[in-house]
Amino acid sequence: MEGSMRAMVLREVGQPLHETRLPIPRPGPEELLLRVRACAVCRTDLHVVDGELPKPKLPLVPGHEIVATVEAAGERATAIPVGTRVGVPWLGWSCGHCRFCLAGQENLCEQARFTGYQLDGGYAEFTVAHQRFCFPLPPEYTDVHAAPLMCAGLIGFRSLRMAGRERRLLGFYGFGAAAHLLIQVARHQGRRVFAFTRPGDVEGQRFARELGAEWAGDSDTVPPERLDAAILFAPVGALVPAALRAVDKAGVVVCGGIHMSDIPAFPYALLWEERVVRSVANLTRADALDFLALAPKVPVRTLVQTFPLSAANDALTALRRGQVHGAAVLEVAALG
Repeated sequence: MEGSMRAMVLREVGQPLHETRLPIPRPGPEELLLRVRACAVCRTDLHVVDGELPKPKLPLVPGHEIVATVEAAGERATAIPVGTRVGVPWLGWSCGHCRFCLAGQENLCEQARFTGYQLDGGYAEFTVAHQRFCFPLPPEYTDVHAAPLMCAGLIGFRSLRMAGRERRLLGFYGFGAAAHLLIQVARHQGRRVFAFTRPGDVEGQRFARELGAEWAGDSDTVPPERLDAAILFAPVGALVPAALRAVDKAGVVVCGGIHMSDIPAFPYALLWEERVVRSVANLTRADALDFLALAPKVPVRTLVQTFPLSAANDALTALRRGQVHGAAVLEVAALG
């Protein structure tokens, strides 16, 4: 397809995005040309824009929670028909033959490339993506409500898996885009959830209780019961020892973010008695397929605050300031 498109472009880390006209990209042999309909705004986008993740491709079109329709396909991209609505996540490509990929851990592939980081993403009217990392979306969701499923939903779902199916009493530290989706899955599975927000965030705590949290309080307080597991969505290293204090013997603390501030020193006694601290890295295609099949059965409902594409900087600022309850989503009106 010839012509140009609107895009929000990061030229230099630490600087605002620039609204720019770029040529519509051409898909490679195994890629799909996608007409973007919506793209959610993720905290990882903030980490990229603010320079907390090293060496992004520059200039860069951010965005990795993409909802789009297939406009055209490369010569070997035959898996998904033109016109199909698909979602594109953070993991945009893996080699398929390293020891991690062969073990079903493609999220750890050392040659992996990531959407909106090393690959141009969805803050644009069009993008391209490898066909292996495009997923047909449940028809029950509108474009803007499907977008948060592609990272907030997927990373939350993988974090829940890493916590362990047997863990019944969960603590969520940080109650934003991922937690507001994951609490619905956890409740569907019969688990109990305690929510922790930044101190004094009364509105966030109210939001958590509305979605089914049994208790909601400040992140620097001790919950009324010992937790089986804690999942940290807030990128604050000081929450790791706080969560270790909150979990019971053999409890698990899962760090769900790609970036976190340094974890302060803490006494070994907090880790003793077989407590575990682990991280979650990215996602796998199996995670995407399983979660997208589960979401409409729960059903997972997404709360969104929409912005036009040109207001991407405003959306990032609102997220940075903690002013978004649910998920921020860019509505992208592609050229007709």
